[in-house]
Amino acid sequence: MYNILEGIKILDLTNVLAGPFCTYQLSMLGAEVIKIEKPFTGDLARKLGVDEKLNEIKMGTSFLAQNANKKSVVLDLKDKKDLDVFYRLAEDADVIVENFRPGVVKKLGADYGNVKKFNSKIIYCSISGFGQNGELSERPAYDQIIQGMAGVMSLNGNEELNPLRCGFPVCDTVGGITAAMAIIAALFRKEKSGKGTYIDVSMFDSILPVLGWAVSNYLIGGEMVKPMGNDNFTAAPSGTFNTKNGLINISANEDKQWQNLCYALDRMDLTDNEKFRDKKKRKSNREELNKIINGELSAKETSYWVEKLCALSVPCGEVLNLQEVFNLSHVKERKIVLDTGMKLFGKKVKVVGPGAKFPEIDCSIISPAPKLGEHTELFLKEYRDQKQ
Repeated sequence: MYNILEGIKILDLTNVLAGPFCTYQLSMLGAEVIKIEKPFTGDLARKLGVDEKLNEIKMGTSFLAQNANKKSVVLDLKDKKDLDVFYRLAEDADVIVENFRPGVVKKLGADYGNVKKFNSKIIYCSISGFGQNGELSERPAYDQIIQGMAGVMSLNGNEELNPLRCGFPVCDTVGGITAAMAIIAALFRKEKSGKGTYIDVSMFDSILPVLGWAVSNYLIGGEMVKPMGNDNFTAAPSGTFNTKNGLINISANEDKQWQNLCYALDRMDLTDNEKFRDKKKRKSNREELNKIINGELSAKETSYWVEKLCALSVPCGEVLNLQEVFNLSHVKERKIVLDTGMKLFGKKVKVVGPGAKFPEIDCSIISPAPKLGEHTELFLKEYRDQKQ
């Protein structure tokens, strides 16, 4: 077994989520990630999470989730001696990732321009809310700020409850994935040309392409999408429906799927109904159609309908909470949850692994999230030895 990014050294100057999520993905692919943290407090995520005991020892759940496989080195970049140590680490690094507000790393002297002087092949990635230039670039930003300003909230909910925040930090995570993808592309270019580069990743820029048909309908079709709750704008019937004991998502987007749904419901008469004869008419009469389907589905439990519809190749699925998700045998079979080997207050620390699987590559947890400064002495000793 081998790792794709084995031998790649990354200096991680990031905090909270977008940056740490980026470097976590790269660490799972085998990169050595050295997390540079400020004295005493470290990454702000060390005190973020629902478990106050973990927050008190600077191992908050938010930090544990994104920082396995990394090493922690405490450096005060405002101190010249520590900045010199950073420079030494940067001399043989392949990648540096930071997510300070634009201009901060330059004031510290840890910016791309300075690093490039003694490591011309460095790949330097800056992640920020709105990018390194532009009217909004200097604004402070968290995930919710970007959700509101990038139109994400305008698409969620329904007429009564809108705009509505997405229930997880989608802009942070998409920004992190965008950065990881860009870094891997830059590493490939460096392999071919020997050249490093600077990468400017904006969470705002990153989330807009992810909005998919909502953006394309506006840019190309000139139409603003209306929030429709759990209904899918692109087709009908496509959305969330009521069963006898809960909810089910059904997406009968194609004519064949629509016909098979009608067969499963024992309502083939609907296929001859003029109101539902084609996709456009089904969308126009969505409310009436949904009412009919809800009435039929309410006779049986969700599990019955999922089994029946899947057998007919009608896309469908249960609507689950996180406890139900992580109890799925599929999650266990796919080894989605990984044990870090760490126990805190008697509980095992488990995290979610990468979404991609490689049969010949071991994307595993080598070490748990580090304690603040756990590897400082190791790297300071190496620095001192090389100075002698």
